[in-house]
Amino acid sequence: MSQFDGRERYEHYVDGAWREPDDGGYFEATDPATGDAIATVADGTTGDVDAAVATAREAFPAWRDTDPVERGQVLNRVAGLIRDRAEELAALESRDQGKPLSQAASDVEGAARYFEYYAGAADKLEGTSVPTGTGQMDFTLREPFGVSAQIIPWNFPGNLFARGVAPALVAGNATVVKPAPTASLSSFALVQLCEDAGVPEGLVNVVAGGAEPGDALASHGGVDTVTFTGSVATGQSVMRAAADEVTPVTLELGGKNPAVVYEDADVSEAVEWIATAIFTNAGQVCSAADRALVHESVYDDFVAELVDVAESYEIGPGDEDPDLGPLNSAEHLERVANYIRTGREEGATIAAGGEVLDRPGNFVEPTVFADVDNDMRVAQEEIFGPVVVVIPFGDGDDPVEIANDVDYGLTAGVFTNDVRRALSAVRDIEAGNVYVNKWFGDTTQTPFGGYKHSGMGREKGLEALDSYLQTKNVAINLERSSGGDLPGA
Repeated sequence: MSQFDGRERYEHYVDGAWREPDDGGYFEATDPATGDAIATVADGTTGDVDAAVATAREAFPAWRDTDPVERGQVLNRVAGLIRDRAEELAALESRDQGKPLSQAASDVEGAARYFEYYAGAADKLEGTSVPTGTGQMDFTLREPFGVSAQIIPWNFPGNLFARGVAPALVAGNATVVKPAPTASLSSFALVQLCEDAGVPEGLVNVVAGGAEPGDALASHGGVDTVTFTGSVATGQSVMRAAADEVTPVTLELGGKNPAVVYEDADVSEAVEWIATAIFTNAGQVCSAADRALVHESVYDDFVAELVDVAESYEIGPGDEDPDLGPLNSAEHLERVANYIRTGREEGATIAAGGEVLDRPGNFVEPTVFADVDNDMRVAQEEIFGPVVVVIPFGDGDDPVEIANDVDYGLTAGVFTNDVRRALSAVRDIEAGNVYVNKWFGDTTQTPFGGYKHSGMGREKGLEALDSYLQTKNVAINLERSSGGDLPGA
């Protein structure tokens, strides 16, 4: 049985074994709740990436040619092992990333579901028959790309490892995973469970570190497709790096996600959903409801109820399972604090929170900004923390126009009891996922991705497989030649 609870040193994991970093470099993983060191982790270089990609390329052909049923069975075993070790995995992620233990447990179950769901697709990756007339038989094949680079973020590290690796594997690819340096440990745990379940050595490799291994993966000539989740700026860098090799990319980037609350909405229900949607994981969620657009007739009631919820939150270390844990790093805490200062300077009113806690760790209060104009920076830029801005609109305003007036288009929500109004807003909102009278409505089975600067391609659901399969068309001549019958006729 793989041992990952309490491990103090993590090398890279390549070809089924721990691999010392090329230059001997390590960095310190710290507990976001205390700042204490919890492990040392290998700091990847271009050489480490070269070794991992070469290993993946060598392992790919045999896996590609493995019976699809067998691939699915292996992935099902991975799901079972994740559930068997769920308590350990949740504790590891909570300590490394900072989130409350119950949220980490939910993420671990989600990781198991990804492997389980895509296991069921293994023997259903079918091509199509194309009608071209009697003179030709035409059909398509769906084939794996080869080596899939997975560059994953620090907010949901274990869950997003599974979200990308599971469909890549079931489609027949090999993978190289580069986790974020501030939340690497879940990836090391999961790669071991993959091999315990029977994933052949070399198919899932993990190279930790910061910008250097990420850049090396995105630009590598031996990588056939890149999946990246993270900020817009880094996503643009990934696209530029991949362009030289004409490597396809799937990008799930940031959001500045509007929740439109109409005058006929159930205000208390809307507050409950929006509070969950902005304060889960301390707001470090790309699909968080960080812009509430509220009709002026219910604006004061909405703000008052949201403030009550924010002020009721218990804040503490993840292992104590509070309502709100720390931010992932001291650097990110400073970024969020700077946005709170910016909101004050722009003239928004802090209705709740707004303070960094005077204690060890990266803690900030859940914060509600009222009296916000949509052209303020806090209404336009992704803060990625427990900070929500509440923007009023009146009868003469078009809330959907306000909702769309940002560079992003990842998620949105509509709160109303008028089905015609809801469907009209769903049609006109520029976002890849729209929720009606709820939030976080996406599941393992539903496609997820953004419009505009929020990315390209789709994760989750069967649509995610398009990032890991390419189509080959086969055309067979059936016409008789002028010289006689077809061979064999």
